[in-house]
Amino acid sequence: MNEIEKFEIEVQGNIDSLMSDKDLQALSRIWIREIIPHKWVYNFSWLGRPAIQVPNDAWALQELVWKIKPDLIIETGIAHGGSLMVSASLLALLDYTDAVESGQVLDPKSSKRKVIGIDIDIRQHNREAIEQHPLSHKIQMFEGSSIDPSIVNAVKEAAKGYQRILVCLDSNHTHDHVLAELEAYASLVTPGSYCIVYDTIVEDMPESMFQDRPWKPGNSPKSAVSAFLNKCDDFLADERMDAKLLISVANGGFLKRL
Repeated sequence: MNEIEKFEIEVQGNIDSLMSDKDLQALSRIWIREIIPHKWVYNFSWLGRPAIQVPNDAWALQELVWKIKPDLIIETGIAHGGSLMVSASLLALLDYTDAVESGQVLDPKSSKRKVIGIDIDIRQHNREAIEQHPLSHKIQMFEGSSIDPSIVNAVKEAAKGYQRILVCLDSNHTHDHVLAELEAYASLVTPGSYCIVYDTIVEDMPESMFQDRPWKPGNSPKSAVSAFLNKCDDFLADERMDAKLLISVANGGFLKRL
């Protein structure tokens, strides 16, 4: 066994330990509960655009993109566009490493890799900032409800021809909406890739935290994930990802297609 293999075994042991530490898992949820009122996730940006995402979850996406090497990432929920930039930059890094390994000159705009973003309301100032960004050539946006049949059909048409697809769901967080998104887009996820459902943490937070929102415990992304998994046998929630992240808004939402 070489040193790299030894280190990987050590890491897996660390994750095993975290999976068994229920007190630490509970403490992590308490930390998230206490930080949400401060809008902590609003404090971060990626390549100049506000990302509104827990850094741990962005790091997890990076790990998955490197492992899966998708040529298409589909995201619901655009907001300021930071998450689009996360995905676009990770795909650009794949293009770069491909060029290095093949010895070819890289033309960044000739890439076949792409990010599709969907939002019911792409505000003009955000659209302009995204379109003016150097990575805009890797991004295609659709404005409309992510569960509107016309939008779903347009996205599926745009996804044709891609070989490895990863999906991220982060728009309306109600049970019915997220379940409809899962039913619309999960089938596009290729075997071995993931559908990441964000804000499953809603289920573990006090109901009083969401008085001005249509979602709450029992009517959340996690309840939608549970309903989806109960009738779908080709996806599995990645519990080891949950354990190693601890601080995450997507606990139970990293769904791997078998």
